[in-house]
Amino acid sequence: MKYIKKLVIRLVLAVLLTLSYQLLYKILIPITLYPSFYILKLAYQAELVNNSIITNSHSLTFIPACAAASAYILLGILILLTKDIRLKTGLKMFLLGSLLILIANIIRIESLIFILINGGKNYFETLHLFIWKVLSSVFVALVWIFLIKFYKIKSIPFISDIKQIRKLM
Repeated sequence: MKYIKKLVIRLVLAVLLTLSYQLLYKILIPITLYPSFYILKLAYQAELVNNSIITNSHSLTFIPACAAASAYILLGILILLTKDIRLKTGLKMFLLGSLLILIANIIRIESLIFILINGGKNYFETLHLFIWKVLSSVFVALVWIFLIKFYKIKSIPFISDIKQIRKLM
């Protein structure tokens, strides 16, 4: 019964995390936008107006999707839906994984702005869509693989819980 109680708590937390999408945006936008802007200012003349970075006659509006909240949510869900991860370990995993996602996202933003300025809008749009649709999910998967190896996690998200529930029946 203790296992079922813990499982229900993890599932409820996963649902709450998913529902916190808007709150995450409010936290993640400044954490991503300001470092991106200040790094860009090191190489280019740039201005920050509301959520837009203006540089070299280009105006880039930083929309919520740029903050990659879905990547953080996916990481959190993977941690919550993995059996046998203690709270302290889960928090460490989330913080380290989030830092890796943030760094990769800032590098992505800087690279895309560099491509826009030096390669043009067509290259920017093509690469932006490719990174957004393909590489971002692959990156979160790689972060997850790194974290489970680093923290020596043997359970598989969701599958290990199903196996445990079958044993209890």
